[in-house]
Amino acid sequence: MKIAERWFVLAGVGLLGAITLAGLIVTVYAAWLFHDLPDASELADYRPATATRVYAGDGTLIGEFSDERRIYVPYEQIPLPVIQAFLSAEDSRFFEHGGIDVSGLGRAMFKNVFNAATGRRLEGGSTITQQVAKNVLLTNESSLNRKVKEAILANRLEATLSKQQILELYLNEIFLGYRSYGVAAAAFNYFGKPLDQLTPAEAAFLAALPKGPNNYHPKRHPGAAKGRRDWVLGEMGENGFLTPEQVAAARAAPLTTQDAPRRAQYADADFFVEEARRQAIRQFGAEEVNRGGYYLRTTLDPTLQSAARDALMKGLENYDRRHGWRGAWGTTDFADGWQAEALRGTRPPERRSWEAAAVENVAGNSVRIRSAKDDRTGYLLTGDAAWANANRPLKRGDLIFVEPSNGQYALKQVPRVNGALVAIEPQSGRVLAMVGGYSYALSSFNRATQAERQPGSA
Repeated sequence: MKIAERWFVLAGVGLLGAITLAGLIVTVYAAWLFHDLPDASELADYRPATATRVYAGDGTLIGEFSDERRIYVPYEQIPLPVIQAFLSAEDSRFFEHGGIDVSGLGRAMFKNVFNAATGRRLEGGSTITQQVAKNVLLTNESSLNRKVKEAILANRLEATLSKQQILELYLNEIFLGYRSYGVAAAAFNYFGKPLDQLTPAEAAFLAALPKGPNNYHPKRHPGAAKGRRDWVLGEMGENGFLTPEQVAAARAAPLTTQDAPRRAQYADADFFVEEARRQAIRQFGAEEVNRGGYYLRTTLDPTLQSAARDALMKGLENYDRRHGWRGAWGTTDFADGWQAEALRGTRPPERRSWEAAAVENVAGNSVRIRSAKDDRTGYLLTGDAAWANANRPLKRGDLIFVEPSNGQYALKQVPRVNGALVAIEPQSGRVLAMVGGYSYALSSFNRATQAERQPGSA
């Protein structure tokens, strides 16, 4: 055999061997990749964790608890503007592709070359289906293996679920900041309203958040938040969901959100709600209660509960006052930043009218104070100043709690004594009100159910 022919045969054998080896590697990789791949069909009956909500006897929401703050909403109950906003922001071709948007991915890669060169925001290539696969079935690991699994699962999801089912999962599962999972919880936490009351501008803001809730936090980054919202509104216009006039009007609207996420608007039943949670956990288990979305109807009467809490707090404050002023809870030299230090004082949050202040000047029972909140000055009530001076005289620099009272300030102190109150309907045994202590925020120990003392004991 000639040398040239021999080399040709060797090259052919080598090429065949390389192809065989490559095929073997691909086969082994595929087998490894598929061995722990989740079953996409499991999502047909999937329900994410939802909050257990506690209601008073008259239907008032008095509390909720959960691992993830979520209100599950079926697809049919999600308003069209909310759906359109998320489609515009995340996947405008959702109803056209089969799970992987090849043209969208290529377009995103092409645009990102320009965006990277000009310092603009990079665009993602994941479809909503891929995001569902990642959020529900996979981890947040950033690797090629995860991306391949994500693509495979996205294809399987499209074969298993309808587009509406996939979108329902996405809109109920997505994390949107403010401790909100899903669009319904986010609507309440950001705007204090249900989904069907959101304006196009508010829906667009929620749709702006999946890329990075912290980056578009409305209080910490208001400019970026409004800019991203306005971009989503522009995309809604481009997709024909809004007219140019509607886009302009929505962009002109200010971005106004709540200062912090809200749970129940009724806040007087902390001890009662915690006791309900403990009893529910004993009966159903912690995981079920924190993830199962239970509806707990209780016997609490909100009117009596508010009266009970107010009566106990006032009673303890009056008892404590009869035992004299115990002195300031801190001191300051009025150096720069003293206000921030003063505002860290442990004021009972139930006493919203109380504020931290510093004694600025003392002339007998004429005591001038300065508010740490807004630097206002004023005078203590003469009777309160005399009460304090009779036991532990006030002096300049004392940090105290005060409450505005007829143009002056009343002197306040957190009681050292504590107590509890329970109101029970004799005929039925229903617990109508329960207060387990002076302030739940200062001490969550429930003296009504955990102190193990007989009623009326000292």
